[in-house]
Amino acid sequence: MIDISQNKIGEKVTFNKYKSMGMSYPQDEAKKRIRILVWAMIGGFLFLFLPWTQNVRSGGFVTALRPDQRPQTVHSIIAGRIENWYVAEGDYVQKGDTVLRISEIKDDYFDPQLLERTRLQVDAKNLAALSYSEKVKSLEVQIDALKQNNVLRKEQAENRLRMAELQVISDSIRFEQAKVNFKIGEDQLRRARNLYEEGLRSLTDFEQRESAFQEVQANLIATENDLLKSQNARIAAYIELNAIDNDFRDRMAKSSADMYEALSSRYDAEATATKLENQFSNYEVRTGFRYILAPQEGYITRAIQVGIGETIKEGAEIISILPANAQLAVEMYISPVDFPLMRIGNRVRFIFDGWPAIVFSGWPQITNGTFGGVVHAIDNFAGPNGRYRILVVEDPQDKPWPEALRIGSGADGIALLNDVPLWYEIWRQLNGFPPDYYTDRQKIENRKK
Repeated sequence: MIDISQNKIGEKVTFNKYKSMGMSYPQDEAKKRIRILVWAMIGGFLFLFLPWTQNVRSGGFVTALRPDQRPQTVHSIIAGRIENWYVAEGDYVQKGDTVLRISEIKDDYFDPQLLERTRLQVDAKNLAALSYSEKVKSLEVQIDALKQNNVLRKEQAENRLRMAELQVISDSIRFEQAKVNFKIGEDQLRRARNLYEEGLRSLTDFEQRESAFQEVQANLIATENDLLKSQNARIAAYIELNAIDNDFRDRMAKSSADMYEALSSRYDAEATATKLENQFSNYEVRTGFRYILAPQEGYITRAIQVGIGETIKEGAEIISILPANAQLAVEMYISPVDFPLMRIGNRVRFIFDGWPAIVFSGWPQITNGTFGGVVHAIDNFAGPNGRYRILVVEDPQDKPWPEALRIGSGADGIALLNDVPLWYEIWRQLNGFPPDYYTDRQKIENRKK
């Protein structure tokens, strides 16, 4: 009993001592710690159920959306020697402004009057082609005249042949008549001889009849001769008719050959003139290539070729131009495991180099200093680095990107995906799983199915 009372008295003295010193009793301190730990565990457990926005983070850089608005180099189309520079690095140029002038280094283009002399050659060939054209026209007129003359000559020869045929018919009729007269005269002479021998006719009558028979015989020979002449005339008329055709063919062949030769010469002259005109145009265009012009409006960023008197090759890079008023975009690269998650229209937050930001990747609502973007295009093939390229443009529903932002600036992109509980995100990260593939709409559709 004495020990118990003494212990209670000691505990009371110790309690009064801690209380007088303003300190808690160890048992109360332990309870307090337990309560804090319990509440911390409860808070941590509830914290695991907070919403977390899944995201894919990747670095990139600012570029232009359109290919024609990206930085480009200006090349020299012809080889030459630098004579004058008209711009300096950092200058703002309009489309068509002269950047520099070069001179020719090929001996084919040294002649200062090359264009004028080439033009004279073109004119000479055109005149030659024109003269051949006139010759062709003259030969065509000559051929037409030959055709008309041949028609008239053939008509004339046919008339002569017809006359010769009629003459042959007439002479043949006279020859037949002469043969009949010869037969009659021969009979009359025989009867007159018989009568003379019988003494019924006198010698004078017989001689007259014999003389008449001689005239009939002479007429027969004359008519036969005329018939042969008319036949020869008919043959000559036929030969003449054939000769007219042959002569016409010869003249037509010669005139046609001359005409086709003139046509060939004209075509050759026209081809040469066309070739010279093409050469003249090439010379004229090449002369314009001696002045290197700005292809579009922008800023001169870097001069690749420098100095005066330096020679440059065909297609050599001369200067670099940054186009003005380009529509900016961010070029990002994502890994293949995240590629199926990307969709056109996905939201992306950016941290641009030079613009400070406070970032909570899982809670974009409380993030400050970032800029919004929308996925505009996605490549369907991996690049040399094994990653896929996506282009993100400015989000029209968010605050605009900084005006001082320039092409080539760095950008850290955060592609926003689904909203999930924090415990799920921790579990996914620990297991190395990719973010959720399905979107909210697809999840709802799957649940309905």
